[in-house]
Amino acid sequence: RADRAAIILCHTSNAGADEFQSLQIGERPLWALVAEQVAHHWNDNQNCMLVVGATYPEVLAQVRPIVGDMPLLVPGIGAQGGDVAAVVRQGVDSRGRGLIINASRSIIFAGAPATAAKQLRDAINQHRA
Repeated sequence: RADRAAIILCHTSNAGADEFQSLQIGERPLWALVAEQVAHHWNDNQNCMLVVGATYPEVLAQVRPIVGDMPLLVPGIGAQGGDVAAVVRQGVDSRGRGLIINASRSIIFAGAPATAAKQLRDAINQHRA
């Protein structure tokens, strides 16, 4: 439906993500088939987004060319150890955007959550420049 959005799991940020999401289907991993299916068959209304974890920047680098400028939700920055620089470098779209980078625990459990959020924002913007 054009009036709704869909966020589809492609490759999550948890340590066990590869156990299922990288299963080989023919010659391709499952996450690549999900990215192709969503980008080329489900996204007619431009209202789909994929989840691709920050802890797997090599997957992010391979997903971006498959999906073009589709937005990506990227969890795993902060407590899970995802690298902001790698995420921005591998994940931005052709306009230098296209990422919704999520950090939860590293902000809400910080001594100064507002400061932690601003520091993450600044780090993201530094690597976008």
